[in-house]
Amino acid sequence: MPPPADIVKVAIEWPGAFPKLMEIDQKKPLSAIIKEVCEGWSLGNHENFALQIADATNFYITEKNRNDIKNGSILRLTTSPYQTAVQLHERIQSSSMDAKLEALKDLANASRDITFAQEFINLDGISLLTQMVESGNERYQKLQKIMKPCFGDLLSFTLTAFVELMDHGIVSWDTFSVAFIKKIASYVNKSAMDTAVLQRSLAILESMVLNSQDLYHKVAQEITIGQLIPHLQGTDQDIQTYTIAVINALFLKAPEEKRQEMAHILAQKQLRSIILSNVIRSPTPINDEMAHQLYVLQVLTFNLLEDRMMTKMDPQDQAQRDIIFELRRIAFDVECEPNNSGSIEKRKSMYTRDYKKLGFINHVNPAVDFTQIPPGMLALDNMLYFARNHQDAYIRIVLENSSREDKHECPFGRSSIELTKMLCEILKVGELPSENCHDFHPMFFTHDRSFEEFFCICIQLLNKTWKEMRATSEDFNKVMQVVREQIMRALTLKPNSLDQFKSRLQNLSYTEILKIRQSERMNQEDFQSRPILELREKIQPEIMELIKQQRLNRLCEGTCFRKISSRRRQDKFWYCRLSPNHKVLHYGDLEESPQGEVPHDSLQDKLPVADIKAVITGKDCPHMKEKGALKQNKEVLELAFSVLYESDEYLNFIAPDKHEYCVWTDGLNALLGKEMTSDYTKSDMDTLLSMEMKLRLLDLENIQIPEAPPPIPKEPSNYDFVYDCN
Repeated sequence: MPPPADIVKVAIEWPGAFPKLMEIDQKKPLSAIIKEVCEGWSLGNHENFALQIADATNFYITEKNRNDIKNGSILRLTTSPYQTAVQLHERIQSSSMDAKLEALKDLANASRDITFAQEFINLDGISLLTQMVESGNERYQKLQKIMKPCFGDLLSFTLTAFVELMDHGIVSWDTFSVAFIKKIASYVNKSAMDTAVLQRSLAILESMVLNSQDLYHKVAQEITIGQLIPHLQGTDQDIQTYTIAVINALFLKAPEEKRQEMAHILAQKQLRSIILSNVIRSPTPINDEMAHQLYVLQVLTFNLLEDRMMTKMDPQDQAQRDIIFELRRIAFDVECEPNNSGSIEKRKSMYTRDYKKLGFINHVNPAVDFTQIPPGMLALDNMLYFARNHQDAYIRIVLENSSREDKHECPFGRSSIELTKMLCEILKVGELPSENCHDFHPMFFTHDRSFEEFFCICIQLLNKTWKEMRATSEDFNKVMQVVREQIMRALTLKPNSLDQFKSRLQNLSYTEILKIRQSERMNQEDFQSRPILELREKIQPEIMELIKQQRLNRLCEGTCFRKISSRRRQDKFWYCRLSPNHKVLHYGDLEESPQGEVPHDSLQDKLPVADIKAVITGKDCPHMKEKGALKQNKEVLELAFSVLYESDEYLNFIAPDKHEYCVWTDGLNALLGKEMTSDYTKSDMDTLLSMEMKLRLLDLENIQIPEAPPPIPKEPSNYDFVYDCN
């Protein structure tokens, strides 16, 4: 007979004594269980004790998390969170440097637990730490010179404890003084600083900026881009990552009117070229967090174009109309005629003719073409940049098309406007950066005017594709679709430079795109006759079973997930995998992202598959309802899923990427006997089914398969030909 569900068997440790095996009744109050444990070791004052998970986390057991205790868990009897907080509060004020250092080290470790953190914060512990940072250093200035390593550790553990305590979101960031901000900023501004201190100082500044608009202004006064740049020129990728994160935070929180000014300062300080040479082209591989920060910087940089993209041209603004005159002048090498040269009608006729050659929709007043938003004035900016900086290519395109027959000319003006709009869509100009995306493009860090150069390459591609397609004005949308496909395919290859991007586009000619489309169409649409469709239906269950087995095998290998945290970096990890017999989910916390598989015995928690009631996805997940910031993030919502078990218990997941999300939701649905409906399953089904069909029909190549089965022949007039074996 199985033990009652409310009884869990655990081992409990106490320093200097043999561990005890004990059955815990989850219905009993936690205080009664602790009292019983204390009496077993003849310990009085049981209210001064608590139970902890005996692993690297040392998290306290509370009424809220006690259901996480599983059979076979190892617990530790220890002093209560309040008593520990009081002791550490006293110890970190010790006059002995060694005792203070040891106490701060213990505090940094203990602060990861929210139960302890609450007690320490209730003792005004945050204020004590900030006072130590603000004024304590002066007391040790002399000691710093003779005990520099000790001083660095002292400050490092102080800041680590502060970061861990603030990470729980119990205390508002708005409560900190200017003196504290100045002190943290001074650690960042110093040329030679302990690496751990610098890393934590940068993390604190980033959190201050992101969590408080008021603190943004205070931090912005203390930190300049020039003071952050040297940290990017080192070789420590963690420091570089935190530095770019602070720059991104300042950029993100800056008022709109100051962002352009900040971008100008970044350009003056050559931030782009420093990142390119010291980060992107560094021999050290770029990790996920650095890739995310580079992606955020890329998005924020392109978002500076949003203002121009959403600005309509004023047809009456002479300065804006002068840009169009400049395009005409460069293309046709004409100077602006004085007002008295020829009649007004003649000049208007000449302008209309030239504007038609330039490919504008409105030949009389091309300014009207730029009233569409997006792309607004951004399209005109791109055209002027192309005309001035790639003059030969610009003149060649305009003159080439003006000399063609009307029906085959590629309209430069209309093409530029639509292409600018397309590029803004591809690069998602105006959208906020995603929480989990790492999709940065190295080539955009190789030029100060990367968007304009990107446009210049693509407009020449458009003209080339137009000629290859022998397109007419009626084919305009078809050409734009092909150009979009060419650009997207080239970007997928992540070229390292604009020149490499250009050469990739050369290989993706219209003929090549047709071949790719033909191949893809054959994979998708081949063999549509009825016999083939019947064969597909027959094969489909076999393929679905194969996909199901693959998903379950992937669940058996397991995946590392990030724990939900208010801060991206310093996130905690946990691992989950399915047992080989497909009956139990094993999961548990990890200190860091693992290299390879994690063995079952290192994962303490278990969830029987038989207890799983349902798999919930997206905004219906409980952890998406709790997290306001995450709830608004579309990308995180698309990666969230939860497992409902027992009556109202959940195991919550945020997948590292869309692929893992599909694998796990498919696998869990397969375990529950439900249909696998992810995009990944559909893609796998199409691919495997197509391959299997081709293999089975290999011998029928070049043979026409009839739509209907051949007719059954008439019965013979007699059966004399039948041989009787008897």
